[in-house]
Amino acid sequence: MRIKLEFCAVWALVTLLRVLPRSLARAIGAFIGAVAWFSLSRLRRTGLRNLELAFPAWPPARRSATLRELYRNLGWHLAEFCQMSGYTRQNTQSFLRYEGLEHYLAARERGQGVLIVTGHLGAWELSSYWHSLMGYPMSMVIRRLDNPLVDRFVNRIRCLHGNRVLHKDNFARGLIAAMRNGETVGILMDTNMTPPQGVFVPYFGHMACTGSGLARVAQKTGAAVLPGFLLWEAAEKKYVLHFGPEIPLLRTGQEEADAIANTASFTAAIEDYVRRYPSQWLWVHRRWKTRPAGEPSIY
Repeated sequence: MRIKLEFCAVWALVTLLRVLPRSLARAIGAFIGAVAWFSLSRLRRTGLRNLELAFPAWPPARRSATLRELYRNLGWHLAEFCQMSGYTRQNTQSFLRYEGLEHYLAARERGQGVLIVTGHLGAWELSSYWHSLMGYPMSMVIRRLDNPLVDRFVNRIRCLHGNRVLHKDNFARGLIAAMRNGETVGILMDTNMTPPQGVFVPYFGHMACTGSGLARVAQKTGAAVLPGFLLWEAAEKKYVLHFGPEIPLLRTGQEEADAIANTASFTAAIEDYVRRYPSQWLWVHRRWKTRPAGEPSIY
């Protein structure tokens, strides 16, 4: 019963925001974000703690303002997800554009597959959807949602224009096959992991346990790796899908050391974008939860 009720609530929200004008849907999303800011105190404390770790020189007021802006951006993101099944190439031209698409196209031309380093920054759901809408379908490595009805509903929307879903619990084989077929796969690699799947690399000056699967697959297949993020550009009032230059892989023959070094490079690329767009990263996630042996808890 609970699973069905949760699904009905999600379906009703998506249906409501789907039929509204985009500006009104985004305003409602921002309101939902504001309610979440005031009501979800545990997440607010986590976000402020993470901002303290990442930007120790910032005054508390700046951290608080950044986190409140994040909640607004998440509300906008929710609205965009609810609306995006109705998006077309034509009706998105006014609020979506590329920057650095040539980096992606050059990587794809190599024919050995493309791995997109991305994270919970900006409008990550809309990024892969719009990329597929523009004629570049890709696969996404995601975690299954706890509610299977909601999981199927959300994945149906994600895959309307040719995208595919690879679930984290069995993605390795599919990921290697995709690279051998010259396909593109995006991986959200900014979440806390645990060993042995995760290795410790620096993130904002603190060791963070990070998935090393992307690095290992790239080393094995020769796939191109580059960062990709869909970010809100306030001055333009547009989302811009940024593709950065290809990230070179370290290949010394020491497989494990290379995997750690390359994972650190990919994480550094994520950090670079987060520093440029701090109010758009998911600070409420306990990114530094897993600690190296002997270190106390951060939270």
